[in-house]
Amino acid sequence: MSKPIFEGSGVAIVTPFMQGGVNYKKLEQIVDFHLQKGSDAIIVCGSTGEASTMPDSEHIKVVKCVVDAVAGRIPVIAGAGSNDTNHGVQLTKEVCDVGADAALLVTPYYNKCTPEGLFRHYKAMATSCDIPILLYNVPSRTNVNISVEVMKRIADCSECDNIIGVKECNINNVPDVLHECGDRFTIYSGEDGLVLPLLSLGAKGVISVAANILPTQISTMVHDYLNGNTAKALEMQIHIMPLINALFSEVNPIPVKEALNILGQEVGPCRLPLCEMSAKNHDNLVKVLNSYNIDMSL
Repeated sequence: MSKPIFEGSGVAIVTPFMQGGVNYKKLEQIVDFHLQKGSDAIIVCGSTGEASTMPDSEHIKVVKCVVDAVAGRIPVIAGAGSNDTNHGVQLTKEVCDVGADAALLVTPYYNKCTPEGLFRHYKAMATSCDIPILLYNVPSRTNVNISVEVMKRIADCSECDNIIGVKECNINNVPDVLHECGDRFTIYSGEDGLVLPLLSLGAKGVISVAANILPTQISTMVHDYLNGNTAKALEMQIHIMPLINALFSEVNPIPVKEALNILGQEVGPCRLPLCEMSAKNHDNLVKVLNSYNIDMSL
């Protein structure tokens, strides 16, 4: 049986940019905010963190900054995947070396490898480090789905023992993954709008974009469900749906960074090829944010 890296809400944090690079002072403030507001884990340099725009040296420096700021209080899960297996192995080693508690490894986009190649890709990264690994299955971004058969093969492979779960965005996979892999794999929802359905199937939490805005509420929602207070959790899932819809009105992380800037957090722009929101979606985002009681104070 694999022990979950965390239970509850892991926030996929944005990377605050300024002219010339990363705003590390703001990054430390973001970490402090989530430590105070009850996030159960921090995911750094994922899709929301715009890792695909970062050179490796900057990527690792951002991970180290977060690791140092968290100082062991909650788990830090670092994005480290690539469509180049050798590059993914190197990144995984480096996030391990700077103290990440776990790595989140996206499927190898663009190459569209075979199931055999996908298995070998993950096996290579699993054997390159000692920290726990979460697969990141997000076919809408990568055009690659980790099949249930490949997940079972990974779960059954002794050399992949440190691959302990998956951030799953292909919701249809979940029942079969749990049936085939049992308690060898921990499931985390990769969809903010479907957290409770996945919890009902046995997931242990969410890796959340919306938790950048409502960290306390989303963590409480998950723990309420896990502790048997399902009615209260359902009420919160429904309550946050307008915000979730607004945060995904354009490709992530464009709206969530815009939301944080609207709320005075000054996290800077997205890097190209991502750009600012359309005026229509921006105006709707402002309206939605104003309908919630959002506390961004430290």
